[in-house]
Amino acid sequence: MSAASAAADADHRHLLVVDDDDRIRDLLKEYLTGRGFRVSTAADAAGARRLLATLRFDLLVVDVMMPGEDGFALTRWLRGLEGESGTSPVLILTARGQPDDRIEGLKLGADDYLAKPFDPEELVLRVEAILRRATKTPAELRRVKLGRCVFDAARGELSADGAPIKLTESEANLLKVLARTAHVAVDRLDLGGVNTEAGGRAVDIQVTRLRRKIEADPANPRYLRTIRGRGYMLTPD
Repeated sequence: MSAASAAADADHRHLLVVDDDDRIRDLLKEYLTGRGFRVSTAADAAGARRLLATLRFDLLVVDVMMPGEDGFALTRWLRGLEGESGTSPVLILTARGQPDDRIEGLKLGADDYLAKPFDPEELVLRVEAILRRATKTPAELRRVKLGRCVFDAARGELSADGAPIKLTESEANLLKVLARTAHVAVDRLDLGGVNTEAGGRAVDIQVTRLRRKIEADPANPRYLRTIRGRGYMLTPD
């Protein structure tokens, strides 16, 4: 898709950027507007709440560290709302080197995260990926197809040709996070935050075990891929 056609396709999507940093807020509005999105901004959670009371947004870009109510609290409040507003996708912006922040955001219901400092082009790609996933039906969001396997993210259950495959709690947690951010690489350190087993190589061990359960050829994975220098990525059918 060309940049022009992508911008035309995005034109009806309304985004809300919430960040107390004037420079970042203005930069994001300028860049996202240039890519065809409608963009509103708020300098804090209170301002975001006021906008959300009267407008419907297709996606929120929310900073974590803000004075007063932080981005986590705003996300928690949003997920507690009834109706369409409570299901609006959220992209969390968080400081680099704080994997606990990223994991906390995902647990609260955020759809993805991006570490600061970030490349505006990567932000756009992540926004577009989230919006593509948001257009799917609820059933499609809950279930991801991995060849002969199907993972039900809502239940944390994996099956192959209809037969259940046993998952440990750690394996189920890893797949849930990877399924929520499908087609986007997740940092290995972040995945370690959802792992219930101790040990520095616990994530690698769990990934190896998962590949044996979902891949036709675990040595050459098709669905649970290693992204060098970044982490792991799930690429469902």
